[in-house]
Amino acid sequence: MRAAVLYGQEEIRVEEVVAPPLKRGEVRIRIEAALTCGTDLKVFKRGYHARMIVPPAVFGHELAGVISEVHPTVKNWRPGDRVVAANSAPCEKCSHCRNRQENLCDDLLFLNGAYAECIAVPARIVERNLLPLKDSTRFHDAALMEPLACVVQGVEDSQLRAGQRVLVIGAGPIGLMFIALARQIGCHVTAAGRGKLRLQAANRLGAERTIDVAGKTDLVRAIRLQAEDEFDAVIEAVGKPEVWEAAVRLVRKGGVVNFFGGCPSGTSITLDTALIHYSNLTLRASFHHTPRTIRRALALIEAGVIHADDFVSGECSLSQLPELFRSMTEGNRAVKTLIRVRE
Repeated sequence: MRAAVLYGQEEIRVEEVVAPPLKRGEVRIRIEAALTCGTDLKVFKRGYHARMIVPPAVFGHELAGVISEVHPTVKNWRPGDRVVAANSAPCEKCSHCRNRQENLCDDLLFLNGAYAECIAVPARIVERNLLPLKDSTRFHDAALMEPLACVVQGVEDSQLRAGQRVLVIGAGPIGLMFIALARQIGCHVTAAGRGKLRLQAANRLGAERTIDVAGKTDLVRAIRLQAEDEFDAVIEAVGKPEVWEAAVRLVRKGGVVNFFGGCPSGTSITLDTALIHYSNLTLRASFHHTPRTIRRALALIEAGVIHADDFVSGECSLSQLPELFRSMTEGNRAVKTLIRVRE
């Protein structure tokens, strides 16, 4: 089969690879939709991810498709079933899993290989995070399930509720999903980000105000100048230390900050202890997803709350994937791109 293989820092090759035989409990999916992701871009730039992928390895993790083969030990799935697979599954045995914090599992099993014609899904993911799709669900909508599940986790951790004034910093795919879910809850959302198309998408998804911070060296001042109210909650969806620090200064007394965007390894921030203490701030950091938020995300997609038309801004053939990722490192502002794995 043809697949995109990550070999190291900014090196992807599209080549023929041998599809491995299925192991006990596994199924094979013929991929019908694969989407690019900010995490994949980070991995491409760094050349690896210690927990998720070690090169050389087939790349990508947002996918949906049709089961083409099942191992004889698999009883609940059949070839032809339309499915979406999460990119991980917890062990359900460690202390974190027992405490219903499966996103923090000590033995998370990750799955990569979405940028390919097919993928073998490990037994643990088949058992815990492989979900059936309705006949009416489009594959490229379903492929949004994994990032949306992470956002569902973040919304729940932040305890957002109707009537709150929420600032989302970052208008990439994750920030846009936060805007859509916060608006669905009934929050009043302000979006701060860069790029005309992304800020227009923020408006379509329910942001009542958008603030273009491109070229602004003082993020706090730029947002305060255009904000009419204080914010009950601030979501950091960028992943830069300086934006983490700004988020703390932008929330009201008694408010909540969610450091959702993951910063580069080894970075640190400085916080004003008096501000945090005397303003009674709640600081949270959300990571990954759980089997429950995976199912909640798919339910939102199949209810039409989230659909790919608001997030997928282009298409690309598998053979063009290396060039696409190079353009993304150079500032390509596409939200998400649908990868055609068969040409």
